[in-house]
Amino acid sequence: MTRTRALLACLTLTLAAAAVPGTAPAAPAPERLVVLLDRDLDTAGPKARASAVTAFAARHGVRPAGPRAPQIGLVTVTPAPGETLEQAARRLRADPAVASVAPEGRMRLRLVPNDPALSAPELAPRTPGGTTQQWWAAPMGLPAAWDVTRGARALVAVIDTGADGGHPELAGKIRDAIDLDETFGAGPATTDENGHGTHVASLACAQADNRLGIAGAGLGCGLLVIKSDLSDSSVATGIVEAVDRGADAINMSFGSESGRGSAALRRAVDYAVARKVVLVAAAADMPVTEQGYPSNVLQPTGTASNLDSGRGLSVTAATAAGTRASFAGLGSQISVAAYGSYGADGGPAGMLGAFPMGETEQETGERPCQCRTSIGGDSRYAYLEGTSMAAPLVTAVGALVRDLNPDLSLRETLRVIKQTARRPGPGWGADLGWGIVDGGAALNAARAMDRTRPTSRAKVIRRTRGTATISVRGRDSGPKGVAVSGVARYEVFRALPGRTPRRVASTTRTSVRVSVPGGRASFFSVAVDRAGNREARPAQPDARVGSR
Repeated sequence: MTRTRALLACLTLTLAAAAVPGTAPAAPAPERLVVLLDRDLDTAGPKARASAVTAFAARHGVRPAGPRAPQIGLVTVTPAPGETLEQAARRLRADPAVASVAPEGRMRLRLVPNDPALSAPELAPRTPGGTTQQWWAAPMGLPAAWDVTRGARALVAVIDTGADGGHPELAGKIRDAIDLDETFGAGPATTDENGHGTHVASLACAQADNRLGIAGAGLGCGLLVIKSDLSDSSVATGIVEAVDRGADAINMSFGSESGRGSAALRRAVDYAVARKVVLVAAAADMPVTEQGYPSNVLQPTGTASNLDSGRGLSVTAATAAGTRASFAGLGSQISVAAYGSYGADGGPAGMLGAFPMGETEQETGERPCQCRTSIGGDSRYAYLEGTSMAAPLVTAVGALVRDLNPDLSLRETLRVIKQTARRPGPGWGADLGWGIVDGGAALNAARAMDRTRPTSRAKVIRRTRGTATISVRGRDSGPKGVAVSGVARYEVFRALPGRTPRRVASTTRTSVRVSVPGGRASFFSVAVDRAGNREARPAQPDARVGSR
């Protein structure tokens, strides 16, 4: 997940908030219980859900505290005065309306290795000739992706430490911002005391074509910045809010060392998956096979080698040489890879991205990152490396694919990203999963996938005794930028009085002559395109002959 060089320790769960290594201790977060109410709330309206949450708290004498997501029945509470967490949990579990109760855990940003070779400046000895500052864009096929779509409608949600809204790379890209951080940072979501979130957001959607700094992988994509303290309720609520606010893809450059995730997190993932939102999580920043959650929720153990498995993408880090970075996770929970480190043989000290103006926690921790650099005299940039940096590149590609071809199912979107990734051998591998994501190949494949049903209409153009000539006209359309396959054939259906409609013709022609026993019948057509998409059968006939 996050390898910003220093601070970010692999996400471990603690009941109380743990300060991020290398940062000044934050005020302890209150001990809380994460409660999921019965799933019946899923179908209730917003007012009913909110009322149920309020009534639940009043009924049990607990105090709502922290983020809540009534859409999935999530409410975070503190015990009644004088009651322990355990006592409150036992009491709440006895309520039939409660699906689960658990002490709140908290995640941490991924650890960034502090290897000297990884922090070497770009002009250090052994820097390969011709290496550019943004060396990862071309080998990831991003220029080819940008030829397919500029991504102006795409929206990437970044759940992280916030983002510097005044940075020239981000100022015009942040469409919305939500503050769900009660522990780490005092400022709003458009501030970033840590630096991690600003860097991650810029790799996904930094302002392009503005003669400044870098271009984000998603080029024209907008950002939904969600500042989180990485607690269970904060992350789960962040996912739900991102979905409700129209995110095409959600980036999570954090994780745990182990565990399968809280029930609240898993339900929030369900909520996003049901709405076709691409979820991306950074794998561990250690060479381990257990990636922790949310990675292992999106790609459970033993499933990655199945192209159609998984609820999202778990991303490990690759080097410029096309190998897995030595610090990055591997194994059967790895979906794909993206660049996250130049490698140990010289070159840039990681991935170049935006950084806040003021001094960050990454620079003042126990292991200062010494990662800040300048572009054109502007020092609001830094080199960071890790799975945290790889993930937003994949998230941006996922958002571009979903925005380009919204008719694709989530499974198809994930599949096309995995199928088109570049890999050293056939199939899936433990080091890079399905390979290093290739944005151009993914977008080109997605635009060739026609999933839109054609339309048609039948019309009676001639009647003779006992027959009718039916004219059919059809149209095959699709999202802008997606190649349509064209109508392959028409099926004509006839319904005699009191009878079920029956197909009487299947033709590539635009007119057909059919019999009309008794002189009365209703007709409609169904178009089928060359991709196999079939028009839904009309509820009412297109045309009639004879009296009703």
